[in-house]
Amino acid sequence: MTATAGAPVPEAEQEFADLCEQGRDLAENGHLQKAAQVYERVIEGGSQRHRARAALGLAVVRFDLGEVKASREADRRAIDTGHAEFAPRAAYHLAVGHEAAGEAAEAAAAWREVLGFDNPRYHPAAHYGLARAAEERGDDEAAREHWDRVVGADAAEPGGPEAAVVAEAARDRAERLLARGEVDAAEEVAARGLRAAEDPALRVVLGAVYVERAIAEFGAAAAASEPEPEGPSAAPPVDPAVAGAAFELLARLLSVRGDPESAAKAWEDGLGNADPGIAGEVRARVRRGFLAPEDTEDAEEGGESAAPWWDPYIEAAVAQESTPMLTGELFAALDRIYTQLAVPHAGNESRASALRTVLAEAVLTPSEYVWGRALHDDFRERLRRASGGQAHVLPEGWPEER
Repeated sequence: MTATAGAPVPEAEQEFADLCEQGRDLAENGHLQKAAQVYERVIEGGSQRHRARAALGLAVVRFDLGEVKASREADRRAIDTGHAEFAPRAAYHLAVGHEAAGEAAEAAAAWREVLGFDNPRYHPAAHYGLARAAEERGDDEAAREHWDRVVGADAAEPGGPEAAVVAEAARDRAERLLARGEVDAAEEVAARGLRAAEDPALRVVLGAVYVERAIAEFGAAAAASEPEPEGPSAAPPVDPAVAGAAFELLARLLSVRGDPESAAKAWEDGLGNADPGIAGEVRARVRRGFLAPEDTEDAEEGGESAAPWWDPYIEAAVAQESTPMLTGELFAALDRIYTQLAVPHAGNESRASALRTVLAEAVLTPSEYVWGRALHDDFRERLRRASGGQAHVLPEGWPEER
């Protein structure tokens, strides 16, 4: 007997409905085994109205318990009922499970089963799954067809039940397009996703689109700064300040994009620009915030101050986005030096030979770093001056040849 709208539900079917609710409550509260037993009672009891719902619930519970084979069997039971709601949901669950197991062909087959049911609520998710599968096997035409079905111009209406899936698929599609350099297409897809649902991840993708456009514009401005042969068609020279800004912003955006090699190349091109004015402007931007030579303790009195020996390493670190690494090396070396010096101090050591040994080891601490040689050369020069200008206070190859 089938109940019609408004007619009393047969007592047995009402009991099965109550059991399904009980199974859901048990599952939501973490009592998975008990929930499975309740769902099995519905299936074994011969319910016609609630068999599909119970089978899907059993599939979900079995999957959460790690019983993959039993979960898939329950999914299949639900699919075979042909229920308008729970059968496509079971096919959806089956497809996701196959994807998690890396079974692409089986997942695609399950997604196609979802499309075989006349329930449009789950079609966007199925097209999204089939689009991913086509991308992975390199079938661009099939992938494009499924992408268009889920994030095309006629995708789900804003705020509809499929909006979240459309937004997620749009983010995935836009990121793939960006990775291939198709910036305009990526922007269009991201905008479609945002029309369906507000999504912070899509906002980030849209921001990445603008970053790519900015990189192209700054790159064009930097390229235009290279001097051209004189002639009637030669472009006017670029203002050094404009060119310097273009090189700096290009380098920094490339770094933001996660391309440190290209960022370093942009700085290098700017520093090596044929126009001395532009090269100087770029160097000033690299050195922004550096300690001025006249602020160092060993600045020459009454003369022009030389740049500290460490400046080239800081410049290189800025250009190569390795400043944190350089800073870490410096603090590690400083920590080791102080640790070595603390031992004789804490022990109240007074023997000159022991103190000299400890001091020598402390001075040698930076040797393993790329900037260690420059520091040792500077130390040799300071020692020469402190010794009254005597030559060869330390050998030329020190500390390697000590």
